[in-house]
Amino acid sequence: MATPATFLNPAREAQGLDDRAADAYEKGHDADVPSDQVDTSSHLDIEKGVPSAASTNSDEMTLGGDPRTETEQDPDIVDWDGPDDPENPLNWPDSKKWTLIGILGMVTLVTPLASSFFAPGVPQVMATFGVTSNILAGLVVSIYILGFAIGPLIIAPMSEMYGRFTTYNVCNVFFVIFTVACALSNSMGMLIAFRILAGMAGAAPLTIGGGTIADIFPQEQRAGAMAIWSMGPLLGPVLGPVAGGFLVKAKGWRWVFWIIAIFAGFFAICLYLFGRETYHPTLLARKTKRLQKETGNMNLRSKLDSGLPPREIFARSIVRPIKMLIFSPIVLLMSVYVSINYGIMYLFFTTMTFVFEDTYHFSSSSVGLAYLGMGVGLILGMGYVGKMSDVYVRKAQASGGAKPENRLELPLTIPGAILLPIGIFIYGWTTDKGVHWIVPIIGTALVGLGNLTGMMTIQTYLVDAFTVHAASAIAANTVLRSIFGAFLPLAGLDMFDALGLGWGNSLLGFIALALIPVPLFFRFRGESIRTNPKFQVAL
Repeated sequence: MATPATFLNPAREAQGLDDRAADAYEKGHDADVPSDQVDTSSHLDIEKGVPSAASTNSDEMTLGGDPRTETEQDPDIVDWDGPDDPENPLNWPDSKKWTLIGILGMVTLVTPLASSFFAPGVPQVMATFGVTSNILAGLVVSIYILGFAIGPLIIAPMSEMYGRFTTYNVCNVFFVIFTVACALSNSMGMLIAFRILAGMAGAAPLTIGGGTIADIFPQEQRAGAMAIWSMGPLLGPVLGPVAGGFLVKAKGWRWVFWIIAIFAGFFAICLYLFGRETYHPTLLARKTKRLQKETGNMNLRSKLDSGLPPREIFARSIVRPIKMLIFSPIVLLMSVYVSINYGIMYLFFTTMTFVFEDTYHFSSSSVGLAYLGMGVGLILGMGYVGKMSDVYVRKAQASGGAKPENRLELPLTIPGAILLPIGIFIYGWTTDKGVHWIVPIIGTALVGLGNLTGMMTIQTYLVDAFTVHAASAIAANTVLRSIFGAFLPLAGLDMFDALGLGWGNSLLGFIALALIPVPLFFRFRGESIRTNPKFQVAL
Protein backbone atom coordinates (compact mmCIF):
# COMPACT_ATOMS: atom_id res chain seq x y z
CA MET A 1 0.00 0.00 0.00
CA ALA A 2 1.05 3.52 -0.38
CA THR A 3 3.65 4.90 1.95
CA PRO A 4 2.99 8.46 3.10
CA ALA A 5 5.13 9.80 0.28
CA THR A 6 3.19 7.98 -2.43
CA PHE A 7 1.06 10.18 -4.67
CA LEU A 8 -2.47 9.22 -5.69
CA ASN A 9 -3.93 9.34 -9.16
CA PRO A 10 -6.73 11.95 -9.42
CA ALA A 11 -9.04 9.41 -11.01
CA ARG A 12 -8.35 6.92 -8.24
CA GLU A 13 -9.13 9.63 -5.73
CA ALA A 14 -12.81 9.41 -6.69
CA GLN A 15 -12.87 6.01 -5.02
CA GLY A 16 -10.52 6.93 -2.23
CA LEU A 17 -7.89 4.37 -3.25
CA ASP A 18 -4.47 4.76 -4.76
CA ASP A 19 -3.32 2.31 -7.42
CA ARG A 20 -1.35 0.08 -5.11
CA ALA A 21 -4.06 0.12 -2.46
CA ALA A 22 -6.70 -1.16 -4.86
CA ASP A 23 -4.16 -3.46 -6.48
CA ALA A 24 -3.35 -5.12 -3.17
CA TYR A 25 -6.96 -5.23 -1.98
CA GLU A 26 -8.38 -6.66 -5.16
CA LYS A 27 -5.57 -9.22 -5.38
CA GLY A 28 -6.40 -10.49 -1.94
CA HIS A 29 -3.69 -8.99 0.24
CA ASP A 30 -2.72 -5.76 1.95
CA ALA A 31 1.00 -5.86 1.29
CA ASP A 32 2.77 -2.97 -0.38
CA VAL A 33 3.31 -4.88 -3.61
CA PRO A 34 1.15 -5.98 -6.54
CA SER A 35 0.32 -9.65 -6.57
CA ASP A 36 2.26 -10.25 -9.74
CA GLN A 37 5.42 -9.22 -7.88
CA VAL A 38 4.87 -10.97 -4.55
CA ASP A 39 6.60 -14.22 -3.83
CA THR A 40 4.22 -16.21 -1.69
CA SER A 41 5.83 -19.57 -2.23
CA SER A 42 7.44 -19.34 1.20
CA HIS A 43 3.92 -19.27 2.69
CA LEU A 44 4.68 -16.21 4.80
CA ASP A 45 1.73 -14.25 6.14
CA ILE A 46 1.53 -11.41 3.65
CA GLU A 47 -1.16 -9.69 5.70
CA LYS A 48 1.32 -9.18 8.54
CA GLY A 49 3.85 -7.75 6.13
CA VAL A 50 6.71 -9.84 7.53
CA PRO A 51 9.72 -9.73 5.22
CA SER A 52 12.25 -12.48 5.12
CA ALA A 53 15.88 -11.92 5.91
CA ALA A 54 16.51 -11.49 2.24
CA SER A 55 14.18 -8.53 2.11
CA THR A 56 15.59 -5.40 3.67
CA ASN A 57 13.74 -2.74 1.67
CA SER A 58 10.78 -1.80 3.86
CA ASP A 59 9.27 0.37 1.14
CA GLU A 60 8.95 -2.42 -1.37
CA MET A 61 8.19 -5.21 1.13
CA THR A 62 9.15 -7.87 -1.41
CA LEU A 63 8.64 -11.02 0.60
CA GLY A 64 11.18 -13.80 0.24
CA GLY A 65 13.62 -11.84 -1.89
CA ASP A 66 13.64 -11.35 -5.64
CA PRO A 67 11.01 -13.63 -7.24
CA ARG A 68 13.06 -13.93 -10.40
CA THR A 69 16.06 -15.17 -8.41
CA GLU A 70 13.94 -17.72 -6.57
CA THR A 71 12.36 -18.87 -9.84
CA GLU A 72 15.81 -19.44 -11.30
CA GLN A 73 16.92 -21.37 -8.21
CA ASP A 74 13.82 -23.56 -7.98
CA PRO A 75 12.80 -25.06 -11.34
CA ASP A 76 9.48 -26.26 -9.87
CA ILE A 77 8.18 -22.68 -9.53
CA VAL A 78 6.00 -21.62 -12.46
CA ASP A 79 6.29 -17.97 -13.51
CA TRP A 80 5.66 -15.92 -16.66
CA ASP A 81 7.94 -16.75 -19.59
CA GLY A 82 9.97 -13.59 -19.29
CA PRO A 83 8.88 -9.95 -19.15
CA ASP A 84 7.28 -10.10 -22.61
CA ASP A 85 5.14 -13.20 -22.08
CA PRO A 86 1.94 -12.59 -24.14
CA GLU A 87 -0.10 -14.53 -21.56
CA ASN A 88 0.68 -11.86 -18.99
CA PRO A 89 -2.25 -9.38 -19.06
CA LEU A 90 0.22 -6.51 -18.74
CA ASN A 91 1.46 -7.41 -22.24
CA TRP A 92 -1.94 -7.59 -23.92
CA PRO A 93 -2.50 -5.35 -26.98
CA ASP A 94 -3.98 -1.95 -26.18
CA SER A 95 -7.11 -2.75 -28.20
CA LYS A 96 -7.81 -5.79 -26.01
CA LYS A 97 -7.20 -3.84 -22.81
CA TRP A 98 -9.41 -0.86 -23.71
CA THR A 99 -12.23 -3.06 -25.00
CA LEU A 100 -12.31 -4.76 -21.61
CA ILE A 101 -12.16 -1.44 -19.75
CA GLY A 102 -14.94 0.07 -21.86
CA ILE A 103 -17.28 -2.85 -21.16
CA LEU A 104 -16.32 -2.95 -17.50
CA GLY A 105 -16.99 0.78 -17.23
CA MET A 106 -20.54 0.28 -18.49
CA VAL A 107 -21.17 -2.63 -16.11
CA THR A 108 -19.88 -0.46 -13.27
CA LEU A 109 -22.28 2.31 -14.29
CA VAL A 110 -25.38 0.08 -14.38
CA THR A 111 -25.16 -1.36 -10.86
CA PRO A 112 -24.78 1.97 -8.97
CA LEU A 113 -27.44 3.42 -11.27
CA ALA A 114 -29.85 0.82 -9.93
CA SER A 115 -29.39 2.14 -6.39
CA SER A 116 -31.39 5.32 -7.05
CA PHE A 117 -32.98 4.78 -10.49
CA PHE A 118 -35.98 3.42 -8.66
CA ALA A 119 -36.43 6.36 -6.22
CA PRO A 120 -39.02 8.38 -8.25
CA GLY A 121 -41.22 5.28 -8.50
CA VAL A 122 -41.62 4.74 -4.75
CA PRO A 123 -45.00 6.54 -4.50
CA GLN A 124 -46.35 4.31 -7.30
CA VAL A 125 -45.04 1.19 -5.57
CA MET A 126 -46.73 2.15 -2.32
CA ALA A 127 -50.01 2.69 -4.17
CA THR A 128 -49.63 -0.62 -6.04
CA PHE A 129 -49.14 -2.68 -2.90
CA GLY A 130 -51.34 -0.58 -0.61
CA VAL A 131 -48.44 0.33 1.68
CA THR A 132 -48.50 3.49 3.81
CA SER A 133 -45.43 2.90 6.03
CA ASN A 134 -42.79 5.59 5.65
CA ILE A 135 -40.17 3.12 6.85
CA LEU A 136 -40.95 0.73 3.99
CA ALA A 137 -40.92 3.63 1.56
CA GLY A 138 -37.32 4.41 2.51
CA LEU A 139 -36.27 0.79 2.92
CA VAL A 140 -37.27 -0.27 -0.58
CA VAL A 141 -34.69 2.21 -1.96
CA SER A 142 -31.91 2.05 0.62
CA ILE A 143 -31.90 -1.74 1.14
CA TYR A 144 -30.00 -2.02 -2.13
CA ILE A 145 -27.03 -0.27 -0.48
CA LEU A 146 -27.03 -2.87 2.28
CA GLY A 147 -26.27 -5.35 -0.47
CA PHE A 148 -23.20 -3.27 -1.31
CA ALA A 149 -22.07 -3.81 2.31
CA ILE A 150 -22.60 -7.58 2.34
CA GLY A 151 -21.60 -8.41 -1.22
CA PRO A 152 -17.90 -7.46 -1.07
CA LEU A 153 -17.32 -9.71 1.93
CA ILE A 154 -18.27 -12.65 -0.27
CA ILE A 155 -17.16 -11.42 -3.68
CA ALA A 156 -13.57 -10.50 -2.73
CA PRO A 157 -12.58 -13.96 -1.45
CA MET A 158 -14.51 -15.63 -4.26
CA SER A 159 -12.53 -13.66 -6.85
CA GLU A 160 -9.32 -14.70 -5.13
CA MET A 161 -10.26 -18.37 -5.21
CA TYR A 162 -11.91 -18.58 -8.64
CA GLY A 163 -10.62 -15.56 -10.57
CA ARG A 164 -12.13 -12.24 -11.60
CA PHE A 165 -13.68 -13.33 -14.91
CA THR A 166 -15.71 -16.13 -13.35
CA THR A 167 -16.80 -13.89 -10.48
CA TYR A 168 -17.90 -11.12 -12.84
CA ASN A 169 -19.94 -13.47 -14.99
CA VAL A 170 -21.64 -15.30 -12.13
CA CYS A 171 -22.51 -12.04 -10.36
CA ASN A 172 -23.79 -10.48 -13.60
CA VAL A 173 -26.14 -13.41 -14.18
CA PHE A 174 -27.48 -13.21 -10.63
CA PHE A 175 -27.85 -9.43 -10.90
CA VAL A 176 -30.03 -9.76 -14.00
CA ILE A 177 -32.09 -12.55 -12.42
CA PHE A 178 -32.70 -10.60 -9.21
CA THR A 179 -33.52 -7.41 -11.13
CA VAL A 180 -36.10 -9.26 -13.23
CA ALA A 181 -37.51 -10.67 -9.99
CA CYS A 182 -37.88 -7.08 -8.73
CA ALA A 183 -39.88 -6.20 -11.84
CA LEU A 184 -42.16 -9.21 -11.28
CA SER A 185 -42.61 -8.69 -7.53
CA ASN A 186 -46.17 -8.98 -6.26
CA SER A 187 -45.60 -7.65 -2.74
CA MET A 188 -43.46 -5.09 -0.96
CA GLY A 189 -41.65 -7.83 0.97
CA MET A 190 -40.73 -9.67 -2.22
CA LEU A 191 -39.47 -6.45 -3.81
CA ILE A 192 -37.30 -5.59 -0.79
CA ALA A 193 -35.83 -9.11 -0.64
CA PHE A 194 -34.80 -9.11 -4.29
CA ARG A 195 -33.48 -5.54 -4.03
CA ILE A 196 -30.91 -6.56 -1.41
CA LEU A 197 -29.94 -9.65 -3.42
CA ALA A 198 -29.49 -7.49 -6.52
CA GLY A 199 -27.29 -5.14 -4.50
CA MET A 200 -25.10 -8.00 -3.32
CA ALA A 201 -24.60 -9.28 -6.87
CA GLY A 202 -24.19 -5.76 -8.26
CA ALA A 203 -21.28 -5.06 -5.91
CA ALA A 204 -18.93 -7.17 -8.05
CA PRO A 205 -17.64 -4.46 -10.44
CA LEU A 206 -17.21 -2.05 -7.53
CA THR A 207 -15.33 -4.65 -5.48
CA ILE A 208 -12.90 -6.04 -8.04
CA GLY A 209 -12.98 -3.54 -10.92
CA GLY A 210 -9.96 -1.62 -9.63
CA GLY A 211 -8.03 -4.86 -9.42
CA THR A 212 -8.80 -5.67 -13.05
CA ILE A 213 -7.31 -2.34 -14.08
CA ALA A 214 -4.22 -3.00 -11.96
CA ASP A 215 -3.92 -6.44 -13.61
CA ILE A 216 -3.63 -5.14 -17.14
CA PHE A 217 -2.05 -1.69 -16.84
CA PRO A 218 1.29 -0.77 -15.25
CA GLN A 219 0.96 1.84 -12.54
CA GLU A 220 2.01 4.76 -14.73
CA GLN A 221 -0.72 4.02 -17.32
CA ARG A 222 -3.79 3.53 -15.13
CA ALA A 223 -5.19 7.06 -14.86
CA GLY A 224 -7.34 6.97 -18.00
CA ALA A 225 -8.75 3.55 -17.22
CA MET A 226 -9.45 4.58 -13.64
CA ALA A 227 -11.32 7.67 -14.85
CA ILE A 228 -13.64 5.50 -16.97
CA TRP A 229 -14.22 3.00 -14.18
CA SER A 230 -14.75 5.52 -11.38
CA MET A 231 -17.34 7.63 -13.18
CA GLY A 232 -19.99 4.93 -12.75
CA PRO A 233 -20.12 4.93 -8.94
CA LEU A 234 -19.97 8.73 -8.96
CA LEU A 235 -22.62 9.54 -11.57
CA GLY A 236 -24.85 6.46 -11.31
CA PRO A 237 -26.73 7.40 -8.11
CA VAL A 238 -27.28 10.95 -9.45
CA LEU A 239 -28.34 10.08 -13.00
CA GLY A 240 -30.69 7.36 -11.74
CA PRO A 241 -33.46 9.60 -10.39
CA VAL A 242 -33.17 12.00 -13.35
CA ALA A 243 -33.85 9.27 -15.92
CA GLY A 244 -36.08 7.29 -13.59
CA GLY A 245 -38.51 10.15 -13.13
CA PHE A 246 -39.39 10.30 -16.82
CA LEU A 247 -39.50 6.51 -17.15
CA VAL A 248 -41.85 6.09 -14.17
CA LYS A 249 -44.17 8.77 -15.59
CA ALA A 250 -44.30 7.13 -19.02
CA LYS A 251 -44.22 3.41 -18.26
CA GLY A 252 -44.62 2.84 -14.52
CA TRP A 253 -42.23 1.68 -11.83
CA ARG A 254 -41.80 -1.90 -13.08
CA TRP A 255 -40.16 -0.66 -16.26
CA VAL A 256 -37.34 0.81 -14.18
CA PHE A 257 -36.24 -2.73 -13.39
CA TRP A 258 -36.87 -4.02 -16.91
CA ILE A 259 -34.62 -1.31 -18.36
CA ILE A 260 -31.90 -2.03 -15.80
CA ALA A 261 -32.14 -5.76 -16.55
CA ILE A 262 -31.94 -5.17 -20.31
CA PHE A 263 -28.84 -2.99 -20.06
CA ALA A 264 -27.22 -5.21 -17.44
CA GLY A 265 -27.89 -8.30 -19.54
CA PHE A 266 -26.47 -6.70 -22.68
CA PHE A 267 -23.24 -5.60 -21.02
CA ALA A 268 -22.98 -8.94 -19.18
CA ILE A 269 -23.05 -10.73 -22.56
CA CYS A 270 -20.47 -8.31 -23.93
CA LEU A 271 -18.18 -8.92 -20.96
CA TYR A 272 -18.58 -12.68 -21.33
CA LEU A 273 -17.76 -12.58 -25.06
CA PHE A 274 -14.93 -10.05 -25.05
CA GLY A 275 -13.58 -10.24 -21.50
CA ARG A 276 -10.79 -12.50 -20.33
CA GLU A 277 -9.34 -13.57 -17.02
CA THR A 278 -6.83 -11.01 -15.75
CA TYR A 279 -6.05 -12.17 -12.21
CA HIS A 280 -2.39 -13.17 -12.22
CA PRO A 281 -2.57 -15.90 -9.53
CA THR A 282 -5.46 -17.58 -11.36
CA LEU A 283 -3.66 -17.45 -14.71
CA LEU A 284 -0.45 -18.87 -13.26
CA ALA A 285 -2.43 -21.56 -11.45
CA ARG A 286 -3.97 -22.60 -14.77
CA LYS A 287 -0.56 -22.58 -16.38
CA THR A 288 0.78 -24.75 -13.56
CA LYS A 289 -1.98 -27.32 -14.01
CA ARG A 290 -1.36 -27.39 -17.75
CA LEU A 291 2.37 -27.95 -17.26
CA GLN A 292 1.73 -30.61 -14.63
CA LYS A 293 -0.42 -32.49 -17.12
CA GLU A 294 2.08 -32.06 -19.95
CA THR A 295 5.22 -32.94 -17.97
CA GLY A 296 3.84 -35.26 -15.31
CA ASN A 297 5.73 -33.24 -12.69
CA MET A 298 3.23 -32.77 -9.87
CA ASN A 299 5.77 -30.80 -7.82
CA LEU A 300 5.28 -27.75 -10.01
CA ARG A 301 3.68 -24.84 -8.18
CA SER A 302 2.72 -21.31 -9.11
CA LYS A 303 4.93 -18.47 -7.93
CA LEU A 304 1.77 -16.74 -6.64
CA ASP A 305 0.26 -19.73 -4.83
CA SER A 306 -0.35 -18.64 -1.24
CA GLY A 307 -0.57 -22.20 -0.01
CA LEU A 308 -3.57 -21.30 2.15
CA PRO A 309 -6.74 -23.42 2.11
CA PRO A 310 -9.85 -21.70 0.69
CA ARG A 311 -11.56 -21.67 4.09
CA GLU A 312 -8.71 -19.70 5.65
CA ILE A 313 -8.56 -17.24 2.75
CA PHE A 314 -12.28 -16.65 3.05
CA ALA A 315 -12.16 -16.25 6.83
CA ARG A 316 -9.27 -13.78 6.77
CA SER A 317 -10.95 -11.62 4.16
CA ILE A 318 -14.06 -11.26 6.31
CA VAL A 319 -12.58 -11.00 9.81
CA ARG A 320 -9.72 -8.56 9.29
CA PRO A 321 -11.77 -5.42 8.38
CA ILE A 322 -14.16 -6.05 11.28
CA LYS A 323 -11.26 -6.28 13.75
CA MET A 324 -9.86 -2.97 12.50
CA LEU A 325 -13.27 -1.32 12.72
CA ILE A 326 -13.73 -2.40 16.34
CA PHE A 327 -10.24 -1.99 17.76
CA SER A 328 -8.61 0.86 15.80
CA PRO A 329 -9.76 4.33 16.96
CA ILE A 330 -8.64 5.91 13.70
CA VAL A 331 -10.62 3.49 11.54
CA LEU A 332 -13.63 3.59 13.86
CA LEU A 333 -13.95 7.39 14.16
CA MET A 334 -13.15 8.09 10.53
CA SER A 335 -15.59 5.41 9.40
CA VAL A 336 -18.35 6.76 11.65
CA TYR A 337 -17.75 10.26 10.27
CA VAL A 338 -17.92 9.14 6.65
CA SER A 339 -20.81 6.76 7.30
CA ILE A 340 -23.10 9.33 8.90
CA ASN A 341 -22.42 11.80 6.09
CA TYR A 342 -23.04 9.06 3.52
CA GLY A 343 -26.24 8.06 5.29
CA ILE A 344 -27.45 11.67 5.20
CA MET A 345 -26.79 11.78 1.46
CA TYR A 346 -28.86 8.64 0.89
CA LEU A 347 -31.56 9.97 3.20
CA PHE A 348 -31.79 12.86 0.75
CA PHE A 349 -31.96 10.42 -2.17
CA THR A 350 -34.89 8.58 -0.61
CA THR A 351 -36.91 11.62 0.51
CA MET A 352 -36.35 14.30 -2.13
CA THR A 353 -38.97 12.78 -4.42
CA PHE A 354 -41.66 13.24 -1.76
CA VAL A 355 -40.44 16.72 -0.75
CA PHE A 356 -40.40 18.18 -4.25
CA GLU A 357 -43.65 16.53 -5.29
CA ASP A 358 -45.53 17.66 -2.16
CA THR A 359 -43.98 21.08 -1.60
CA TYR A 360 -43.21 22.24 -5.13
CA HIS A 361 -45.69 20.05 -7.04
CA PHE A 362 -43.06 18.59 -9.34
CA SER A 363 -44.47 15.89 -11.61
CA SER A 364 -43.20 12.34 -11.32
CA SER A 365 -41.19 12.91 -14.49
CA SER A 366 -39.55 16.22 -13.60
CA VAL A 367 -38.90 15.43 -9.94
CA GLY A 368 -35.73 13.58 -10.89
CA LEU A 369 -34.20 16.85 -12.07
CA ALA A 370 -34.08 17.98 -8.44
CA TYR A 371 -31.19 15.56 -7.92
CA LEU A 372 -28.93 17.44 -10.33
CA GLY A 373 -27.88 19.87 -7.60
CA MET A 374 -26.42 17.03 -5.57
CA GLY A 375 -24.68 15.74 -8.70
CA VAL A 376 -23.06 19.09 -9.43
CA GLY A 377 -21.71 19.25 -5.88
CA LEU A 378 -20.31 15.71 -6.08
CA ILE A 379 -18.57 16.40 -9.39
CA LEU A 380 -17.08 19.67 -8.14
CA GLY A 381 -15.80 17.91 -5.03
CA MET A 382 -14.25 15.11 -7.04
CA GLY A 383 -12.56 17.53 -9.41
CA TYR A 384 -11.13 19.67 -6.63
CA VAL A 385 -9.79 16.90 -4.41
CA GLY A 386 -8.66 14.81 -7.37
CA LYS A 387 -6.56 17.67 -8.69
CA MET A 388 -5.29 19.24 -5.47
CA SER A 389 -4.51 16.20 -3.33
CA ASP A 390 -1.38 15.19 -5.26
CA VAL A 391 -0.23 18.80 -5.55
CA TYR A 392 -0.59 19.43 -1.86
CA VAL A 393 1.20 16.25 -0.78
CA ARG A 394 4.07 16.95 -3.20
CA LYS A 395 4.49 20.35 -1.60
CA ALA A 396 4.51 18.76 1.85
CA GLN A 397 7.12 16.25 0.73
CA ALA A 398 9.30 18.97 -0.76
CA SER A 399 9.21 20.90 2.50
CA GLY A 400 10.45 18.05 4.66
CA GLY A 401 8.50 14.86 4.05
CA ALA A 402 4.84 13.97 3.65
CA LYS A 403 2.77 12.14 6.24
CA PRO A 404 -0.80 10.81 6.20
CA GLU A 405 -2.12 13.81 8.10
CA ASN A 406 -1.17 16.01 5.14
CA ARG A 407 -4.27 14.63 3.43
CA LEU A 408 -6.40 16.43 6.01
CA GLU A 409 -4.63 19.74 5.36
CA LEU A 410 -6.22 20.35 1.97
CA PRO A 411 -7.63 23.90 1.98
CA LEU A 412 -11.21 22.70 1.38
CA THR A 413 -11.30 19.73 3.76
CA ILE A 414 -12.44 21.55 6.89
CA PRO A 415 -14.50 24.15 4.93
CA GLY A 416 -16.09 21.23 3.09
CA ALA A 417 -17.05 19.65 6.41
CA ILE A 418 -18.63 22.99 7.37
CA LEU A 419 -20.43 23.35 4.02
CA LEU A 420 -22.24 20.05 4.61
CA PRO A 421 -24.38 21.22 7.58
CA ILE A 422 -24.81 24.64 5.95
CA GLY A 423 -26.27 22.95 2.87
CA ILE A 424 -28.56 20.83 5.07
CA PHE A 425 -29.86 23.92 6.92
CA ILE A 426 -30.48 25.77 3.63
CA TYR A 427 -32.32 22.80 2.13
CA GLY A 428 -34.40 22.17 5.24
CA TRP A 429 -35.64 25.67 5.99
CA THR A 430 -36.18 26.76 2.38
CA THR A 431 -38.32 23.68 1.68
CA ASP A 432 -40.13 24.22 4.99
CA LYS A 433 -41.00 27.81 4.04
CA GLY A 434 -41.69 27.05 0.38
CA VAL A 435 -38.87 29.26 -0.97
CA HIS A 436 -38.31 28.97 -4.73
CA TRP A 437 -37.14 25.44 -5.63
CA ILE A 438 -33.75 26.58 -6.95
CA VAL A 439 -32.63 27.55 -3.43
CA PRO A 440 -33.00 24.09 -1.83
CA ILE A 441 -31.37 22.56 -4.90
CA ILE A 442 -28.39 24.86 -4.33
CA GLY A 443 -28.42 23.61 -0.74
CA THR A 444 -28.18 20.02 -1.95
CA ALA A 445 -25.20 21.01 -4.12
CA LEU A 446 -23.41 22.16 -0.96
CA VAL A 447 -24.36 18.87 0.70
CA GLY A 448 -22.81 16.94 -2.21
CA LEU A 449 -19.67 19.10 -2.23
CA GLY A 450 -19.12 18.85 1.52
CA ASN A 451 -19.89 15.14 1.57
CA LEU A 452 -17.45 14.21 -1.16
CA THR A 453 -14.55 16.40 -0.02
CA GLY A 454 -14.75 14.85 3.43
CA MET A 455 -15.20 11.31 2.17
CA MET A 456 -12.38 11.43 -0.37
CA THR A 457 -9.79 13.01 1.90
CA ILE A 458 -10.58 10.59 4.72
CA GLN A 459 -10.39 7.59 2.41
CA THR A 460 -6.97 8.66 1.16
CA TYR A 461 -5.88 9.41 4.74
CA LEU A 462 -6.73 5.82 5.70
CA VAL A 463 -4.73 4.52 2.72
CA ASP A 464 -1.65 6.51 3.73
CA ALA A 465 -2.03 5.88 7.47
CA PHE A 466 -2.35 2.10 7.32
CA THR A 467 -0.03 1.23 4.42
CA VAL A 468 0.23 -2.58 4.76
CA HIS A 469 -3.33 -2.87 6.10
CA ALA A 470 -4.89 0.02 4.18
CA ALA A 471 -7.12 -2.22 2.08
CA SER A 472 -8.68 -3.72 5.21
CA ALA A 473 -9.21 -0.23 6.64
CA ILE A 474 -10.96 0.82 3.41
CA ALA A 475 -13.07 -2.35 3.48
CA ALA A 476 -14.11 -1.63 7.08
CA ASN A 477 -15.04 1.90 6.08
CA THR A 478 -17.05 0.66 3.09
CA VAL A 479 -19.03 -1.89 5.08
CA LEU A 480 -20.02 0.58 7.82
CA ARG A 481 -20.77 3.30 5.26
CA SER A 482 -23.09 1.03 3.30
CA ILE A 483 -24.92 -0.02 6.48
CA PHE A 484 -25.57 3.62 7.36
CA GLY A 485 -26.58 4.33 3.76
CA ALA A 486 -29.11 1.51 3.97
CA PHE A 487 -30.68 2.19 7.38
CA LEU A 488 -30.34 5.89 8.22
CA PRO A 489 -32.75 6.89 5.40
CA LEU A 490 -35.46 4.78 7.00
CA ALA A 491 -36.01 7.50 9.59
CA GLY A 492 -36.31 10.28 7.01
CA LEU A 493 -40.01 10.52 6.21
CA ASP A 494 -41.20 9.80 9.76
CA MET A 495 -38.74 12.37 11.10
CA PHE A 496 -40.00 15.01 8.68
CA ASP A 497 -43.61 14.16 9.56
CA ALA A 498 -42.87 14.61 13.25
CA LEU A 499 -40.52 17.60 13.18
CA GLY A 500 -41.24 19.22 9.83
CA LEU A 501 -38.74 19.81 7.04
CA GLY A 502 -37.09 22.69 8.86
CA TRP A 503 -36.34 21.12 12.24
CA GLY A 504 -36.03 17.61 10.82
CA ASN A 505 -33.20 18.68 8.54
CA SER A 506 -31.79 20.87 11.30
CA LEU A 507 -31.37 17.75 13.42
CA LEU A 508 -29.26 16.26 10.62
CA GLY A 509 -27.37 19.54 10.34
CA PHE A 510 -26.53 19.55 14.05
CA ILE A 511 -25.24 15.99 13.79
CA ALA A 512 -23.03 17.02 10.87
CA LEU A 513 -21.81 20.02 12.89
CA ALA A 514 -20.92 17.78 15.82
CA LEU A 515 -18.74 15.62 13.55
CA ILE A 516 -16.60 18.48 12.20
CA PRO A 517 -13.99 18.03 15.00
CA VAL A 518 -13.26 14.46 13.82
CA PRO A 519 -11.09 15.35 10.78
CA LEU A 520 -9.81 18.40 12.65
CA PHE A 521 -8.73 16.22 15.59
CA PHE A 522 -6.87 13.73 13.41
CA ARG A 523 -5.26 16.53 11.44
CA PHE A 524 -3.41 17.63 14.59
CA ARG A 525 -3.36 14.49 16.76
CA GLY A 526 -3.58 11.71 14.18
CA GLU A 527 0.16 11.09 14.05
CA SER A 528 0.50 10.56 17.80
CA ILE A 529 -2.45 8.14 17.81
CA ARG A 530 -1.30 6.36 14.67
CA THR A 531 2.20 5.71 16.07
CA ASN A 532 1.10 4.84 19.62
CA PRO A 533 1.66 1.10 20.29
CA LYS A 534 -1.46 1.01 22.49
CA PHE A 535 -3.63 1.58 19.42
CA GLN A 536 -2.02 -1.02 17.17
CA VAL A 537 -4.33 -3.85 16.11
CA ALA A 538 -3.00 -7.41 16.01
CA LEU A 539 -4.18 -8.89 12.71
